[in-house]
This record gives sequence, structure tokens and C-alpha cells, in this order.
Amino acid sequence: MLDERFLTALHKRMFGRVWRWAGKHRLTERNVGVAAYRIASELRQLLDDSRYWIAQGTYPPDEICARFHHRLVAIHPFPNGNGRHARLATDLLLAALGQPRFSWGRTSLVTPGETRHAYVAALRAADGRDIRPLLEFVRS
Repeated sequence: MLDERFLTALHKRMFGRVWRWAGKHRLTERNVGVAAYRIASELRQLLDDSRYWIAQGTYPPDEICARFHHRLVAIHPFPNGNGRHARLATDLLLAALGQPRFSWGRTSLVTPGETRHAYVAALRAADGRDIRPLLEFVRS
């Protein structure tokens, strides 16, 4: 269910022929995300951790998916579209777990505004190990 091919295929499906680099990890450093050379190993660790959380029932499904989303955004594997990719991957994981999709604040997170600000604030709280604001946001 969860492997690197899943994420790569998802990205290609999501962006199709829009960008030539679709499905390819970024090769340059950004002001967000892990170092480019660490992307593959960080993705592998995220997928392994997620499989463990699911198999062991470490967290409830919503929390597994919120943690998965947070880590995928933090890895920032692609040159562009990381938030959209992570939200879609998370919704697919929720569906695989038999859960309803997240509402993601019920509005566009692409354009700047109050909802995007709340989303970024929730991600930053998760950076500081407080997952509660993200759990609240994803179902708001």
C-alpha cells in the first residue's frame, strides 16, 4: 500500500504532462524540506513508520494520516506542488484505511488567506511536536 512507487505514481497522475519534472525528486536545496540527498531515505523512513503505525495501531487513523501528511510536507520532495501532493496522498491513505477524506479547512489552500495561514500555523505546531492543531485543522 505505501511505498515510494505509490508516491511517484501519485505525483505523475496528479500533474501528468504539466511539468517535465513531475514525479522526480528535487535536486536542489530549498529554504524548506530536507537536504536533497536525504529525500529518498526520509521518504523510506516515513513509509516504514506509517506502515508500523497502521500495523500496531499506534495512533487512531486520523492521527496516523495527520502525522503522515506533516512529515511528507516537511520532506518537501518535489520542486513544486508539495502541499497538494501531500494532501492528495493523505486522502488516499485515509481511503485505504476506510476513513473519510479530510476537509482541509473547506477552502483552497493554494491562495493566501486565513485558511492557508491556519494550515501553515498547524504545520508549524506539528514541527514543534504539537500535532493537535493539525488534527483540528484537517477536519475543520
